[in-house]
Amino acid sequence: MTSSTSAGVRWWREPLLHFIVLGAVLFAVDRAVNGAPDEARTIVVDQAVDQEAIKVFREARGREPNADELYALRRVWLDNEVLYREGLALQMDKGDKAIRDRVIFKALSMVNAGLQRPAPDDAVLKPWFEKNRVKYDEPARVDFQEAALAGDASQAAAAAFASALNAGTPSDEKAGLHVFKARPLPTIVQSYGPEFAQALQALPAGAWQALHHGDGWKVVRVDAIAAARPASFDALRNVVLQDWTDAVMAEQRSAAVRSLAKKYTVVVEAGSP
Repeated sequence: MTSSTSAGVRWWREPLLHFIVLGAVLFAVDRAVNGAPDEARTIVVDQAVDQEAIKVFREARGREPNADELYALRRVWLDNEVLYREGLALQMDKGDKAIRDRVIFKALSMVNAGLQRPAPDDAVLKPWFEKNRVKYDEPARVDFQEAALAGDASQAAAAAFASALNAGTPSDEKAGLHVFKARPLPTIVQSYGPEFAQALQALPAGAWQALHHGDGWKVVRVDAIAAARPASFDALRNVVLQDWTDAVMAEQRSAAVRSLAKKYTVVVEAGSP
């Protein structure tokens, strides 16, 4: 298996979630381990694995995974398969036959026992905090309302509707009103796109406006905007320390499983994406 995951594929790198949840829940594709030594040391990533990964990802995210995300999903499945094989080799399945997630958990416990908790060091913590500042900074928040147009979503219709609303015409006759309180700017970007979010921030407060979005127009009113606030390392040091420790332990855990994986031959069947 070649390539590497991009920095954007971070949702699967949480401690334990990487090995337990995604392995036990996402991938219900179980594999029997043959008694022959060469077969026991071969792991096949076939279309069944990819199809299950794509299916679960689509149901969770509402879209197909891109190449990096599919690679990351394969990597998680492979890590769990290695742990499963190691658990079976150490006879950790005794009393838990056919319960894959419990075998994986036992093997992971063995891996965790060999990890070393990193010593806290502000010379390391502060640069890590700055690198991951987006996780800690308080984002800008917007109070706004959206009056969804019924039918015609052209610029002219949106502008006319905005004028009617500003003149006091009741909105419930022609649109459904959605009220958003303290909506974080990143979630607005995710839902509406960066251009819409930028234009929304530039609107004057208190007036209905027609705003372009996608292939049509929306009618919105900004009520208030709270500016972003940078986080303080000193105030959040304990939180940062825990997050950094979790990240380092997760890296150690992944490295340990990768080392175990060297004992196996990984085969990606032809036809798999």
